[in-house]
Amino acid sequence: MNKSVSVKVYHGYGHAHNLVVYGHVFKRKAKTRQVYSNNIVVNIVHLLKLFILKPYAFVDVRLQFFDQTIYNKTERDGFFKFEWKAGREIPAGWHYVKVEAVDTAGKVLNAGEGKVYVPHLTQYAFISDVDDTVMVSHSATIGRRLRELFIKNPHTRKTFPEAASHYQQLALSHTEPEQPNPFFYVSSSEWNLYDYLIETFRFNKLPDGAFLLNTLKKWKDLIKTGKTGHEGKLLRVMRILDAFPNQKFVFFGDNSQQDPEIYSTIVEKYPQNIEAVYIRNIRPEKEAETKRLLKKVADKNVSACLFNESKEAIEHSRLIGLIQ
Repeated sequence: MNKSVSVKVYHGYGHAHNLVVYGHVFKRKAKTRQVYSNNIVVNIVHLLKLFILKPYAFVDVRLQFFDQTIYNKTERDGFFKFEWKAGREIPAGWHYVKVEAVDTAGKVLNAGEGKVYVPHLTQYAFISDVDDTVMVSHSATIGRRLRELFIKNPHTRKTFPEAASHYQQLALSHTEPEQPNPFFYVSSSEWNLYDYLIETFRFNKLPDGAFLLNTLKKWKDLIKTGKTGHEGKLLRVMRILDAFPNQKFVFFGDNSQQDPEIYSTIVEKYPQNIEAVYIRNIRPEKEAETKRLLKKVADKNVSACLFNESKEAIEHSRLIGLIQ
């Protein structure tokens, strides 16, 4: 194995006829083992390391899934995407995949493991924004957002009170404990922050799920972290809906940026696929506009809830029968 090459595989999702797994191959990637320190300098150094990397462009990659092998190439930024149809019946649950980076002579440079989640067809599915929906991020103000990132580590980042409790209840809603409902976390944060987010969510006891993040950034672009266009997020949400045409979705977001517009646009087109839309009221000055967009959602017979605290959202979920 070439120790200077690393293969990073992110949690994927799908069903037997449409499986998706993403990842990156790097020529150089700093060692990023997190030290959960209260020392600001330690946290800043760790965060900077997440943005110091050298992607491996146009290298061959192959994915192993049960007895299938699928081939692809990385893009210019080292990103790869596998989309394939399983050659056998796939039971619901998490399944391991292995991705290898291969040189032109067919020699394996390095490999990484990931997981793909296949939900039960009758379950609900939940799509949630991350910043200012689950995690306190101040994403509308770049200075405060960077302060949260630099000063805190995954064990000191704050999530909103009772958000984890709400999501845990939803994960087990109308299903068995061994077969939780799938969660998809769609964020404007970059893939650089994948491990950071996974650990923050694990530490705060949020349901395991597939993350769909934004393209990698270099350290010099760190000040622009978390900034992406309306279109990018809309496309990522639409890809999930396309992969699960038979499932009822529940959306979670906030009104610090564009979630109300994105979700109301999707409800307009696919009202039969959406059960409910929840928006955290982060910016009171946008409350009137948010209510106007949520009225459009409700007019399509999709339940809508604007909430200030998670306990209000939990109560709403009880009222509409999402949780008992």
